[in-house]
Amino acid sequence: MQTIYNDILKSRSDGEKLMAVLIDPDKVPWNAMELLITRILESPATHIFVGGSQVFSDEIDFLVGQLKNCGLPVLIFPGHPSQVSKRANGLLLLSLISGRNPDYLIGHHVESALNLKSSGLEIIPTGYILIDGGNQSAVSRISKTAPLATTDVSLITATAVAGEMLGNKLIYLEAGSGAVDPVSTEIIKSVRIHTSLPLIVGGGLRSKAAVVNAYEAGADMVVIGTAFENNIDFFNHD
Repeated sequence: MQTIYNDILKSRSDGEKLMAVLIDPDKVPWNAMELLITRILESPATHIFVGGSQVFSDEIDFLVGQLKNCGLPVLIFPGHPSQVSKRANGLLLLSLISGRNPDYLIGHHVESALNLKSSGLEIIPTGYILIDGGNQSAVSRISKTAPLATTDVSLITATAVAGEMLGNKLIYLEAGSGAVDPVSTEIIKSVRIHTSLPLIVGGGLRSKAAVVNAYEAGADMVVIGTAFENNIDFFNHD
């Protein structure tokens, strides 16, 4: 049953905006886990994503178990088939449709398919579009794919439309971890107009104003990662 996805659809229908906190297992303050959970509970977060482009930690199961104490849906945000925990509530099955590396379009998916099928996780097919954030992102480096230029709004929009027609259930516009520039409102608006899927936007959102701008342009969910990693009190400031 697609419980998490149905809840996202309902929130979109009701005009409720969502927010995910992205937790990278390699950057978790293990000695301050209680504080991390407290700050997440105090934040506007509605979902927790766990993962990264390249994760070396072998404590993903433990981390997911701890984060589930927040009472929010915990979804795996995998950069590799090894980044799967059956303790999570769901998984974003990311297909990097902006690139042409077969491993990230379908290869890793085939490798993990049977394991995911029997995992009990809610699997949500997600069209993942990497957009130039002003620096080389970990996604670009690891996947060996170039981001789409921010000026090519028509190509980005067409890529999102193709992702929808291929059967993806979410579109994720990603400027990359630590991006200098977030996804522009022009891009968000264009993708919103031309697709009917829930729209996730992440990368480079370092202020509440940037979050509001993304929402107003048409994002249904924003993802906060680096800003929260760098400042666990991010949500307590303007």
